[in-house]
Amino acid sequence: MLTALAQARLRDAPLFVKWCELNGVTACPATPASVARFATDCASLGMSRLWPAMQEISRMHTALGLADPTLGGPAADAMSVIAAISPPRSWPAQFKRRFAALPHDIQVHLASHDAQRERALRRAQNEAASVRQKLAAFEAQMKDVGTNGNEAASPVET
Repeated sequence: MLTALAQARLRDAPLFVKWCELNGVTACPATPASVARFATDCASLGMSRLWPAMQEISRMHTALGLADPTLGGPAADAMSVIAAISPPRSWPAQFKRRFAALPHDIQVHLASHDAQRERALRRAQNEAASVRQKLAAFEAQMKDVGTNGNEAASPVET
């Protein structure tokens, strides 16, 4: 039974289980602190490999009915430092501080959404500025036509 459980753990989260064996840490149930240390130690792998490993840790624990050690706290903070995703500029300061506690995939989504919003806002501002310039040029042209037209049409006094 223990051998089957060990094999299931290795199959569900091979990178983390191997790291735990090398570091003398229990893989399941894992503590948030050990998951944070794993993330920090394996940061050189890059987010493309580290994030799936964190998801494997989460699945391994939730499948067994255990608390997910990757959510919030030290593990989320470690992932936030590694990913270095800035909170959305549009957020108030008190929420920006809480951004680091969000799971990485939520941070990525929110940052991407905010970047799209910023691009759309800049595009709208540029279009508005262009229209204002065209309107000013048109008004100047109409004023010029109006003053030139009035002088030619007004009777000349002798």
